[in-house]
This record gives sequence, C-alpha cells and structure tokens, in this order.
Amino acid sequence: MVAPVAAPAPRADAAPGRGPGTRPWLAWLVVVPFLVYVGVFLVYPTGVVLAGAFQDADGAFTLENLAALGEGVHRQAFLRSVELSAWTALLGAVFGALLSWAVSVGRPDGLPRRVVVAGSGVLAQFGGVPLAFAFLATVGFQGFVTRLLKDVFGLDLFAGGAWLFEMPGLVLVYTFFQVPLMVIVFLPALDGLRPQWREAVDGLGGTAWTYWRHVGGPVLLPAFLGALLLLFANAFSAYATAAALVSQGSPIVPLQIRGALTGEVLLGQENVGKALGLGMVVVVAVAMSLYALLHRRFARWQ
Repeated sequence: MVAPVAAPAPRADAAPGRGPGTRPWLAWLVVVPFLVYVGVFLVYPTGVVLAGAFQDADGAFTLENLAALGEGVHRQAFLRSVELSAWTALLGAVFGALLSWAVSVGRPDGLPRRVVVAGSGVLAQFGGVPLAFAFLATVGFQGFVTRLLKDVFGLDLFAGGAWLFEMPGLVLVYTFFQVPLMVIVFLPALDGLRPQWREAVDGLGGTAWTYWRHVGGPVLLPAFLGALLLLFANAFSAYATAAALVSQGSPIVPLQIRGALTGEVLLGQENVGKALGLGMVVVVAVAMSLYALLHRRFARWQ
C-alpha cells in the first residue's frame, strides 16, 4: 500500500493574490489610450459621415445624397477612382512581387535585402506634397529630366498634353508608393516557402514549373491576392498626393469630397460629401474584409 504524498505547504513569503487575473484594470489601463484614439479619430468621424449621408441641409432624413452618387460627376469620380486603384494595385503588385522575389533569393542578412527592406519602409509612407513636388521637380514642365531630354535629345515629354496632372500621371505617382508597400507585405510570404518543399519536388523528378504550379503558386496565391486588395484600398483612400498634384478639377472621389466640403463648386453640398465618404468606407471595408479572409487562409502555411 502506497502512502499518500502530502502536498507541500505554501511558502510564508509568497505574495498572495498575484495570479494573472487579479488586477485586470492594469490591462485596461494600457488599452484605454488606444481605445480613446480609435474612438476619436475613427469611430466618431465614421459616425458623423454615416449620419450626415442621410440628412439634408435642415437635418431631416433623406436619400437624395446617396442617389446623387449614381449621377453625373460623382459616378464618374467613383469609376475613375476604381480604375486608378485597380491599375496602381496591379502594377504595384507585379513589380513589388518581382522585387520581393529578387530579394528573397539572396542572403537573408545581405546588404541588398537590408537596403530594399529599409527603403521600402520609408518609401511606402512617402506621399502627399513631398512626393508630388519630387515628381514636379523631376518630370514636370520644367523638371530636371524633362529639360535634359528636350535639350539633349529633343524629346518633349508633354508633346501629347499635360499627362502628369491627369490620370496617367496619377497612375505613375501612385505606383511609386505602391511598389514598396507590396515588398513589405509580400516578402514575408516568400520567406515562408520552405526549402524542403522544393527538395521534395526535385527528389520526385519534378521541374521548376512543377514546383511553382503545384506547390509555390498555390501557397503564394492567397498572399498575392490579399496584397493586391490591400494596395487597392490604399490607393482608393489616398488623398494628399492627388490633392497636391491636381490643382484643377476633381477626377477622383477624395477630391470630390474636398470640393463638396469646402464649397468650391456649389454651396450646401456638405452632406453629399459625407455620402461620398460613406461610399468610400463601403468600398474599402469590402476590400479589407476580403483581404482578412485571404490572409487567414495564407496564415495556415506560416
């Protein structure tokens, strides 16, 4: 018969009540500033936009603001915004993926990788007035490259019109910060490809095409599509760069909102601007929801 083992007596110097759930208010003390920030700068503005989109100038309920989104310049602005976002997202995703692949095949601690990653972190946030000025100083009417090509080679970049201040120019400028963002988002997915998978394919007599067709491609596809949606939402919601570059007209939705809120064209259009903002919120929310679903699927391979 085995004698029962007595449980050790608690230490006299052990501090009582030090369990993980003893002081939950400490955790809330850390979270509260973040919640306040989100509430002031995200939840409250979204509520103002949502309420104003269904009100007229007198504060009465109306659907005319939402109906105006499908008419005339507002509909064209949404179509151009979607077109601009789609083109820049596609170009940024393709070139960013190629750059990410070129970096991933090198040494993990090599200088090229560190330079590209550090530069991407900076350039992905480089927008607004500084980016617009950089392009104006480079390929503007009197830009360095423009004058160099015209004086040395006789080439006029603006022979066909002021393309830099129209949709082609916005595509070029937006792609400048879309490519580094793609590198930041997609490079971890490439790093997640395990060398053992390639070795297994080679051991079974497969080719490089076999590996990318049946292993690498299916694993990277959700991450690529998710990054594509993220780039689309990033371009669709961008404002400062277009506002600094386009001084006349409002070809995209963010500039339409600026015109409605400041009364540049018509007075009393503030609630129409809020309806435009609500439309942008819906589009970005759908894109980010799809991105979250694709990211969850890719996370299984990490």
